[in-house]
Amino acid sequence: MAQEREVDLLVAGAGPAGMTAALVASLQGLSVLICEKSHQVGGTGSTSAGTLWIPGNHQSKRAGFDDSAAKAEEYLDALIGSAAKRELRTAYLQTGPAAIDYLESNSEVKFAPCGRHPDYRSNIKGAAVSGRAIIPQPFDGRLLGADFTRLRPPIPEYMLFGGMMIGKADIPALVGRFRSLANFSYAARLLARYAGDRLRYPRGTRLMMGNALAARLFYSLKQHGVEILFKAPIAAVAAQNGRVVGATIETADGEIHVNAAKGVVLATGGYGHNKTYRDAFMPRPVPVHSMASEFNQGDGIAIGERLGARIAPEESGHSGLWTPASVTTRAGGGKGLYPHLLLDRAKPGLIAVNARGERFVNEAVSYHDFVEAMFAANAKASSNTSSCIPCYLICDARFIKKYGLGVVYPGAGNLRRLLQAGYLKRGNTLETLAAAFGIDAAGLRQTVERHNGFARIGIDADFGKGETELNRFNGDPSHEPNPCIGALATAPYYGLEIWPADIAVSTGLSTDAHARVLDNDRQPIPGLYACGNDMASIMCGAYPGPGTTLGPGVVFAYRAAMHAAGKAPLEEAINGD
Repeated sequence: MAQEREVDLLVAGAGPAGMTAALVASLQGLSVLICEKSHQVGGTGSTSAGTLWIPGNHQSKRAGFDDSAAKAEEYLDALIGSAAKRELRTAYLQTGPAAIDYLESNSEVKFAPCGRHPDYRSNIKGAAVSGRAIIPQPFDGRLLGADFTRLRPPIPEYMLFGGMMIGKADIPALVGRFRSLANFSYAARLLARYAGDRLRYPRGTRLMMGNALAARLFYSLKQHGVEILFKAPIAAVAAQNGRVVGATIETADGEIHVNAAKGVVLATGGYGHNKTYRDAFMPRPVPVHSMASEFNQGDGIAIGERLGARIAPEESGHSGLWTPASVTTRAGGGKGLYPHLLLDRAKPGLIAVNARGERFVNEAVSYHDFVEAMFAANAKASSNTSSCIPCYLICDARFIKKYGLGVVYPGAGNLRRLLQAGYLKRGNTLETLAAAFGIDAAGLRQTVERHNGFARIGIDADFGKGETELNRFNGDPSHEPNPCIGALATAPYYGLEIWPADIAVSTGLSTDAHARVLDNDRQPIPGLYACGNDMASIMCGAYPGPGTTLGPGVVFAYRAAMHAAGKAPLEEAINGD
């Protein structure tokens, strides 16, 4: 016999959006049940950088960084278009700061301002250099006790020594640990903490970035007694008289029929690993790599479709929020992905080239814009000889020793292993490196000579590398005259292959400002909500700044929970700053 459960709200998915919806609903007095397809919480968000883009947030204002939602609205209007999803963007900007404050005041979900962290199109009116990005405060995973193993870990490529998390601020001290007593002491404390952790835990418990966000949400849910069913995918939802009233969950012990008086929230993570949806919505050639959790298989979107939900955007070929990625070989022989977000592409002395050995992009643009340039250049390619998918990051010995490259550490201590694995290729000349990749040697030589000329004067006449705030932020401020342009002149030369990979998807279930799923007549389906990657992106495929997916994911999860509880979400006037 199937089991039956009675709750106010059922949430499908225990990623950051799903856990936020469940936490807020519980804080508002609702009985909540989460069903999670995998055996761990966190989803794709737990492996991310964990940044949230929240214009006008009070955490940054208290730290002295000036920003306003009104300026952000101006920026988004210029980037996306004033008409596209304006109602949802307005709701997002009005609610964002208040939603973050609500979580901080009522739970262990705490944030810190990023300070200077430029918007990704910082040459557009309304863009900000600082004040919009926040990150979760580090979290001590030991507080989770035995449930620490229920938290999805970061990708191995983001951890040292098989399980130690580090943040961007840790890198200078670790790389320069023998340069000063302060650096050595800092690095020693990190290593001692990690060594102690490994005596009791499968990895380090000093949690940062997206792992800290997922852990803080999970810890808060535990404090409030919210139950999570693991290995329990949502199979179908039940509707009566057009209203969603519950769902069927599959478990190892059989089906559970959940009656949900206030409705169901779909937060299953999007369709990252659903081939049918990838073929339908993504650009050509359809990317084969995804940073999404392997459990993100479009379950929520499929459920919505069966109920007559509208999928947005309606045009195909535009879905995807991207990062360039290199394919790694993990311990044991499995394959992984390293997302080239910010640590190498903007540094001086690196170029990205196509199969002809030619540059096609400002290498220092955002990870999303870099991949968009790959698709655009590839579409113009006349043949495979000028293909941009894959493309190649090329540098010299001086660069790789100072900055690293992908999973090559600064200092290049792990070069031999990565060369043997084939992750990295090396050539004593540019021509031998080109031959290793099968790219045009004469084209690469000509490109490097032209780029070295730019390095001498500090001006990239072809693509403007180093001209925007974002470029310079991720470059090397000690390098002159341009922090993002340097010569490739010291043999041997190195390179690796780069592929497009989605970190999120922009196509999903169409919703209103309360995250209620809309049908094909653009009317709400009562009792059905969607947030996170199950919800169509309010950014319409654009990527305005760091935290473009997690920011709306958390904010609309909050709005969905408040609506289900019959409460008005906290809001602030956009022009009230």
